[in-house]
Amino acid sequence: MRSNSGRVFVAGSINMDVVAKASRHPRVGETVAGQAVHYFPGGKGANQAVAAAKLGASSALIGRLGADAFGQQLRQFLAAQGVDLSLVKDTADIHTGTAVITIADADNTIVVVPGANALVSAEDVAAPVFSQGDVAVSQFEIPQATIAAFFKRARAAGATTILNPAPALPCGPDLLDLVDILILNETELGLLAQTELHDSDEPARFAEAARRLPTASGKIICVTLGKRGVLALAGRDPSLIPGRAVKAVDTTGAGDCFVGALAAQLANGTAIRDALEFANAAASICVQRMGAAPSMPTAAEVAALSR
Repeated sequence: MRSNSGRVFVAGSINMDVVAKASRHPRVGETVAGQAVHYFPGGKGANQAVAAAKLGASSALIGRLGADAFGQQLRQFLAAQGVDLSLVKDTADIHTGTAVITIADADNTIVVVPGANALVSAEDVAAPVFSQGDVAVSQFEIPQATIAAFFKRARAAGATTILNPAPALPCGPDLLDLVDILILNETELGLLAQTELHDSDEPARFAEAARRLPTASGKIICVTLGKRGVLALAGRDPSLIPGRAVKAVDTTGAGDCFVGALAAQLANGTAIRDALEFANAAASICVQRMGAAPSMPTAAEVAALSR
């Protein structure tokens, strides 16, 4: 890694993902037999920090864990991935964030129980010392007021802010105005633009919705379209970076991989178009593996795809 590289700071959630695999999703009130259960480190914040670290960036996570067995296991896992955990607090009397995930036919359903993630505060995000060239990343599994405080501090120091407004929740223009790069899927875009979108819609429809967002112009908006790739709006003309044809095993964490990869590339000084191409390739590797954080690729694996 170059000595003049910026750092990636991710303020966000840390979860244990409890994953059940079945041949199909149960209907309401129905019980189906599962084939396997796995425990994977996850949470959007943790996933994005791991992706950035494995892809060669200096990556620090800001968040909270419960004082329980899941918290200890997550701390060990994240440290082993090279994520700086000096700004992650253990919080007494509350459980670590947990996600219960069902996977059938490579599609997933998820119930997230926030636990300690709901307590990540403005005080917590006041700890990092930003420099110009750093990248500040967040998502909607911690309180929005905390994200706003984090982005204000980052912006004041000349760092780039990236928001992944997932899971889909309403948010006001005040928060969106603090964002340099917005990365979202069609569900999240539809909610924020107050229009119904489908993943099969034409790219022009997504571009039109993105222009309707209650936010100042001048930011970069990236709409992730799964296997179709990513639509990037920077300035007036949208560009579609096509997806790669791969056999998806588990789509959990693919969006987080894209966010972390883009942050890592920008922190290392890569131009935005090249960073988007790299992030798109990284996400295509991620979906071919089980789990969220454990499926994040290395820089060498992404480079091998691009040869």
